[in-house]
Amino acid sequence: MKKSIYLSILLGSLAVSNVGVSSAAEEAKAVVDVAKAATRAWSPYQPISAPAAPAVKQKNWVRTPIDAFILAQLEGKGLKPAKETDRATFIRRATLDAWGLLPTPEEVQAFVNDKSPDAYEKLVDRLLASHHFGERQARRWLDLARYADSTGFQNDNTRPNNWRYRDWVITAFNQDKPFNRFIQEQIAGDELWPNDQSARIATGFLAGYPDNFNSRDLVQRKYQIETDITDLVGETFLSTTIGCARCHNHKSDRISQKEYFQLQAFFANTAFNEKTPLAKGTETVYDAEYEKAQAHYQDVTKDVRAKMKAILDLVREDGRKYYNERYLTDSRDSIFKPEAQWNALDKWVNWRKQAVASDNEIRTYLEDVATKPTFQYYNAELLPKWKEYQELEAQLKQYDKVKPAKGSDKYTTAFELTSTEVPPTYVRFGGIHERPTEAVQPAIPALWGGKGEVKVTPTTTSSGRRSALAQWLSSDANPLTPRVFTNRVWAQYFDKGIIATVHDFGRAGTKPTHPELLDYLSSNFVKNGWSIKKLHREILLSATYRQSSDERPDAVKADPENKLLAFYPRKRLEAEVLRDSLLYASGQLVDKVGGPSVFPPVVKASKEAIGAADFQGNRAWTVSDDKEDWNRRSIYVFTRRSYAYPITQNFDPANPNQPHHKRDVTTTPLQALTLFNSEIVFDWSQALAGRVINEAGQDENAQLNRLYEILFSRKPNKTELSTLKAFLADEQIAIREKALSGKFEVALPQGLKSAKAFDPVKSAAFVDLVHTVANSNEFAYRF
Repeated sequence: MKKSIYLSILLGSLAVSNVGVSSAAEEAKAVVDVAKAATRAWSPYQPISAPAAPAVKQKNWVRTPIDAFILAQLEGKGLKPAKETDRATFIRRATLDAWGLLPTPEEVQAFVNDKSPDAYEKLVDRLLASHHFGERQARRWLDLARYADSTGFQNDNTRPNNWRYRDWVITAFNQDKPFNRFIQEQIAGDELWPNDQSARIATGFLAGYPDNFNSRDLVQRKYQIETDITDLVGETFLSTTIGCARCHNHKSDRISQKEYFQLQAFFANTAFNEKTPLAKGTETVYDAEYEKAQAHYQDVTKDVRAKMKAILDLVREDGRKYYNERYLTDSRDSIFKPEAQWNALDKWVNWRKQAVASDNEIRTYLEDVATKPTFQYYNAELLPKWKEYQELEAQLKQYDKVKPAKGSDKYTTAFELTSTEVPPTYVRFGGIHERPTEAVQPAIPALWGGKGEVKVTPTTTSSGRRSALAQWLSSDANPLTPRVFTNRVWAQYFDKGIIATVHDFGRAGTKPTHPELLDYLSSNFVKNGWSIKKLHREILLSATYRQSSDERPDAVKADPENKLLAFYPRKRLEAEVLRDSLLYASGQLVDKVGGPSVFPPVVKASKEAIGAADFQGNRAWTVSDDKEDWNRRSIYVFTRRSYAYPITQNFDPANPNQPHHKRDVTTTPLQALTLFNSEIVFDWSQALAGRVINEAGQDENAQLNRLYEILFSRKPNKTELSTLKAFLADEQIAIREKALSGKFEVALPQGLKSAKAFDPVKSAAFVDLVHTVANSNEFAYRF
């Protein structure tokens, strides 16, 4: 028997049909023993096998090979899978998972009544074909990409082009761009497809690092940017805490400090251009709107701007020299070196200097020179020019209303300043950039299968380093990349990954619960051309995904953490899904895809809490004039690193300053207070009440049924119906009593199509009921 188990491990299979057992109890024990032994022998770095689905007793339950792997371990524990959930619960679950939105009552009813044998397949295909699928998946990917619309640090400057990368991600998921190509474009789109604007925009993945434009040490800033990108790639694609090896050899995984910097060397020649002009003919409707508004603004302000420029030109050369002298020594060495003598590092430093330079610095220099007697270059003769400049600024500000509030005519892309010479990469003692030691060349860590330095083929425009890395990351022979991604997708649906530490496949991470299942998913993923939608489809159509979420005492006793998935795991909705579902339920969601990020209203208390100053200048939260923007999906809401959007901030949104692998799920009083006391949420409740009345009419039972159908995809049971009616009766009494005391301030349903039989007291009570039900636990979870 031991020999047979050993052979099954070598073959990478959990099948126990050849194990010599004489009883059902011994057979069940053998399955568990084999699973444990296989887990011990399994490594995420070994080549991926294509394991056969294990033999199981309850064959009729298996709908896809996924189910056989799950069922084998359940049977080994003496457990049975949960019953199949009802269809209404399933479509609510699947729609929330695939779209991040609620299904409509009509969609629920159509699915419940669909008796065709392929009803589930039709539902899943419809979900995957919708643009909402791309929006949902993009939000998860943007978490990893540390996406934001601003730079962070002190000034938190707006990055007006970043939405183009966000839209690229949405489109990629909707088009089912193969994941290997998805990787290649984001790592090296500018190198591999230099004439493809879309592929160049994809490198916004690398360009999303938090940035400090005021950094006075450009050599250090280069190192910090490369460190951010190195950590990003290691964590996102390889689930490795690679950053731990920057200062010393990794304490848990076999990655040396030298290997860390060899990986960093792939990015040594990378620069970013945030002002790349859009190619003619590629403009979207949003670009056309921006260009029209910008042309008008430029025209009406040209005289004022010309006068302002003329004044700054008086001190421009001296001001630029002054600021260049403020850089630290190693930066100045490059800045003041004749261009003919520049090496690769000098080119990067001077590019960066020019990229962050602006007239704001010259303006500040003029102010200092003209108004500060203690300033070393003080010149009182310039004071009239400074006062004139201030007057011109005030004139220019009067045109703010015609200035485009969002958008740009540029895009951000990675590129390289030279193809023949690359700035050197050094191992840094203790990770300190001022202490370089040994120079290194690009290489893949041995733990990941690297075999020394990687062959790099330069192109006419670049070093080819990132291309080499992208090709290795996306190779069919790379076992880590598909395992990491399929594990992330599994975690989306079942709350935990097969490896629970989705961010760490190393020794400090958790062991896989179903290693053969992970290998099956990964091998099938590659076999299917790295198709993301096919991966999602198989999971959605599995019997495992169809299970009821009702807890079972026998399963909880045998498997307290539900690692074996004897029942479906319940999950709190994510911050954006809560907001979007409330908007969707209220009938106010504006279903537009893409475009510049928007600024919906923030509650007055939130604005006051962070101070009026934070709403000025670079940290502006200027509420969009177009009210359609207020009700766009959350993925389109402006992400400012220094200020989280108040409606979602208490529900554990992603931290945009670093790759965010898995949303936290906390339970705090602030969450209930946000939903219950927010003026914005209450407005949505009024709109939902109006929708319910419009669709259900004046019958109370019909209204209550419709409310539950919209929010929960079901009708209330008798007990709930009785409780709801009692609430309405009590609330009407309370409202009438307030009216008698002269305190008749109530909220009424919004958007009513007919005022026939309108009762303000009853309607106000109904708004309160809707608001209460929308704040229930059942709405905030998917089951």
